[in-house]
Amino acid sequence: MTTRKSARAGLVGLATVAMAATAFTAPAQASRDNTPAAADHRATQRAMDAAVRAGVPGITAQVRDGDGVWKSASGVGNLETGAPRGKNDRFRVGSITNTFVATVLLQMEAEKRLSLDDTVERHLPGLVRGNGNDGNRITVRQLLNHTTGLYDYLADAGYIETYMAGDGYLQHRYDTLTPEKRLTVALSHEPLFEPGARHWFSHTNDILAALIVERIGGKSYEDEVRDRINEPLGLKATSHPGTSVHLPRPSGRGYARLFPSAPDRIDDVTEMNGSQGWGDGDMISSADDLNRFYRALMRGKLLPPRQLKAMTTTVDNPDFPGSAYGLGIERFTTSCGTTFWYHDGGMLGWLTLAATTEDGRHQITFNYNSSWGAETVLPILNAEYCDTPSL
Repeated sequence: MTTRKSARAGLVGLATVAMAATAFTAPAQASRDNTPAAADHRATQRAMDAAVRAGVPGITAQVRDGDGVWKSASGVGNLETGAPRGKNDRFRVGSITNTFVATVLLQMEAEKRLSLDDTVERHLPGLVRGNGNDGNRITVRQLLNHTTGLYDYLADAGYIETYMAGDGYLQHRYDTLTPEKRLTVALSHEPLFEPGARHWFSHTNDILAALIVERIGGKSYEDEVRDRINEPLGLKATSHPGTSVHLPRPSGRGYARLFPSAPDRIDDVTEMNGSQGWGDGDMISSADDLNRFYRALMRGKLLPPRQLKAMTTTVDNPDFPGSAYGLGIERFTTSCGTTFWYHDGGMLGWLTLAATTEDGRHQITFNYNSSWGAETVLPILNAEYCDTPSL
């Protein structure tokens, strides 16, 4: 279950319950690699430490650039024991799953097994219907660049109350949910606008994209991602949880503020049924694996030139000026003029951002083990790409 919303705070989207969060003070316990490259990332480390001082429990991060690999962590991975956040932690990546799904669909297009201009109805007949929703009018391309107008099931008040907030989440966190159940929630609403009219991020699009992967490939979307991306790239820390509620080790704990009426209350939300994010946010990975993935993607290791060009052809994102959305990936320019491609992912308990320069030479991925702290994300990115934490 991702918690990214189209109305986002900074680069990372948050759940409704997380938007009401206030700062939590946790001790900063930074750890650095004792390598020559560490000095080149001092501004990044300072920005991470500042985020922890501002209330993020812990951060794990990795950078890949021309000088090699720099890994670091700050803060705690476990608020109860005080154990530090690990440099090699695994975590739930949320909507970063979308880039993997988009890559698989573009590989299938290169194999001439589909066209980006195919309708959803062609591959999922009869599924998108009712209340003004029409799969005949929506294309695969529009699913991937989020211009369908389909309602985001995560914006449904009943779904939020049952699965994302307060006692509802605590009662239902272990429930197994099907993609069809979440689509039923989305399609009970009218579309927000005509297909193609504008960009608006909806997790409903991502569920449909994963279902199309399965329809074309004849096997699970998880198997397609594993066979086409994870295994060829050696992404050994990347997995799909299925219905498991656990994180593989090493990992920290994830924390959320589930009760807006009690903003100082913090709950451990590490355990949750992975099916609640199937297709639009269920993947588990590490900073190292995500950097390897985006590096390979931008360097043309996963897609032919034609498909990579399609992926990086963008539509404006009106909810975040200066940002533009491609097919499962987004473009942004920093305060110093550096342009990078990225995707963020928010879940209850986790915020993640993975970014890469277009030439694939410089990546950074970092993860917070909390559902709050989005306002500290841009300073870390500017510190890494501009050597200044200011905006």
